[in-house]
Amino acid sequence: MGFFDTTLGMFLIILAQCLMVLGFVMISLLVLVYGDRKVWGAVQMRRGPNVVGPWGILQTIADALKYVVKEVVVPAGADRTVFFLAPLASFILAVVAWAVIPFDETWILSDLNVAVLFVFAVSSLEVYGVIMGGWASNSKYPFLGALRSAAQMISYEVSIGFIIVGIIITTGSLSFVDIVLAQDGDWGFFSWYWLPHFPMVFLFFISALAETNRPPFDLPEAESELVAGYQVEYSSTPFLLFMAGEYIAIWLMCALTTLLFFGGWLSPVPGLPDGAIWFVAKMGFFFFLFAMVKAITPRYRYDQLMRLGWKVFLPMSLLWVVVVSFFAQYGAFGGTYARWVTGG
Repeated sequence: MGFFDTTLGMFLIILAQCLMVLGFVMISLLVLVYGDRKVWGAVQMRRGPNVVGPWGILQTIADALKYVVKEVVVPAGADRTVFFLAPLASFILAVVAWAVIPFDETWILSDLNVAVLFVFAVSSLEVYGVIMGGWASNSKYPFLGALRSAAQMISYEVSIGFIIVGIIITTGSLSFVDIVLAQDGDWGFFSWYWLPHFPMVFLFFISALAETNRPPFDLPEAESELVAGYQVEYSSTPFLLFMAGEYIAIWLMCALTTLLFFGGWLSPVPGLPDGAIWFVAKMGFFFFLFAMVKAITPRYRYDQLMRLGWKVFLPMSLLWVVVVSFFAQYGAFGGTYARWVTGG
């Protein structure tokens, strides 16, 4: 029996795999923040980061170091324990969800047969970090921002859930690997679920913007109303953890969009090899869309945000579950659609 067959050896292998996933996520953060700023600069006809390092590529690292060395300021009336647990919870829960994200058919930390439920469970817990941060600050503006964020995340998570239920009914599995493999057809790009589930692609993307507090749904951080919302009393490393958790959640939504609707690691062109490079490239494209939306859209009012979530997205996503169930059960149109979306 070799060393890697022992308990210690298996533990080291799992630890190395966890560090690889964590390393990918953390390095991605540097690129995402830099890309975000460059996209905004281009849209607003200015340069963006261009001084620190070649083309400004070290600007994100410089900002991270600045947050690390700054003084941690805690409000006098704050609950210190909860105050520091809140950003830690937001960051850890955002990272934990990546344990079930497959980069390839075999490149996955944990191939759970209920991976979708795992992501749902972890993402639903992320709101606790926001609520804890707003409450522990012992200030009105953070508390109002935390309440807004909690209501917003819950509202749009329901719609995202129903959209994913339609994908689950189509595939017959809760595993992300099975969902991607079900999209592996002879038509390449046109075999993916974006086509049979076309209306839900837009609902999912918009709901992902609201779920991650991105513009035009950044009401929990509205400077004109709440002076930066639930994190206004945070500085230094705790603030950095909040920001890192938010970007990791955005990156996760890009991964989910890719897995559910756009074939994951599958090649868009028949004949070209599949691989993790396709998965990361698709995620990068959706993050570019996230950045563009922030650069070109005005902020919603909060009543508009709630109305859109509960009176528009929720009925539409629920209706889509009924439609997909009908096609899957009765094989409407002679079973053509049912066979098409299930790869039969």
